[in-house]
Amino acid sequence: MTTTEPSTDPGPSARDKVLAWLRAHAFGLAIANLVANIGIVVTGGVVRLTGSGLGCPTWPKCTEESYVAHEALGINGVIEFGNRLLTYVLAAIAIAVVVAVWNRRGVIRRLAVVIALGIPLQGVIGGITVLTQLNPYVVALHLLASMAMVGLCVWLLDELRSPERFAAPGAVRVAALVTLAVGWLSLWLGTVVTGSGPHSGDLDSRRTGLDPALVSHLHAYAVYALVAATLVTLWLGRKHAYVRRVTIVLLVIELGQGLIGWVQYLTDLPVLLVGFHMLGAALISAGLARVVCSVRAHA
Repeated sequence: MTTTEPSTDPGPSARDKVLAWLRAHAFGLAIANLVANIGIVVTGGVVRLTGSGLGCPTWPKCTEESYVAHEALGINGVIEFGNRLLTYVLAAIAIAVVVAVWNRRGVIRRLAVVIALGIPLQGVIGGITVLTQLNPYVVALHLLASMAMVGLCVWLLDELRSPERFAAPGAVRVAALVTLAVGWLSLWLGTVVTGSGPHSGDLDSRRTGLDPALVSHLHAYAVYALVAATLVTLWLGRKHAYVRRVTIVLLVIELGQGLIGWVQYLTDLPVLLVGFHMLGAALISAGLARVVCSVRAHA
């Protein structure tokens, strides 16, 4: 009669189980990364639109005496401090993504690392906006950096999981790049409009001094050019299913964003519509990145 000795194998450690879970959910974590970076754009808009930009009047502390908001700062301090805390949520998600894809050499790992490093950089830019009393040009840089982060998150998602495809013809790739360039021009002009308008983030923060009506019309012309470039990309890429699909999505976002833009302009910039417009800007950035990714080969 034979006896079976009990196994001495302790099984996977807690660390190994966590790593296995992260790797198995890398794509879901990358989606969370994108959603969080879009979310921080929206919450940043809430800070500005509620006049809470200097709710915490200094940085990295909230006040000279405290790292956290207190009653004397009121609701504005709560809103601004809450937005600062969300940076740590973004950082945690980004670090989880880096760990999840660390064993994948190449562009996937590099993108994850760049996104993770971009979060503290964004925190520093946000701190400079406070220290410069919401200088509109620094605020614009802060927003555009967030838009770039959104685009990188979309690129990472495309590398992790997207349809296999050959590279689109040269004309389609050029059209996609032109669309990206015009799209970023419209995003930048949107920050110029914001810098000249009434929603500064604080009653005492300075404006650019530019004519709001003039820069609003320049922004509108850039949006018209963006829609035209998107239509050209759609026409040239009509025979490529994935290019056609993602370009249509971008076009729908652009049209919705344009409608919101005109309505908010004609109704004297109501806060709620401006907030939706900021969300739309983040979705435009995501859509632009997706279109550019779609014309590249993916195995």
